[in-house]
Amino acid sequence: MKQAIISIWCFYRDGFRQMTWGRVLWLIILLKLFVMFVVLRLFFFPDFLGEAAGGDKGGYVGNELIERAAPSESLHYPY
Repeated sequence: MKQAIISIWCFYRDGFRQMTWGRVLWLIILLKLFVMFVVLRLFFFPDFLGEAAGGDKGGYVGNELIERAAPSESLHYPY
């Protein structure tokens, strides 16, 4: 088992050393992942829990869950 892991490691290590275009492609992939997970998060996913006053994050989340679970008074379902 140990020999198999070592041979797989050597296979990938030698493959990455001999890459030419692959390094550029990996750099582009990592850059795109960085943009997706870091930059877009800053603009499109605001920090709602940071707005909770006094560090009462549990209370804020609880109130939001209760408000969103309660049916709106403007909706009337004919039963």
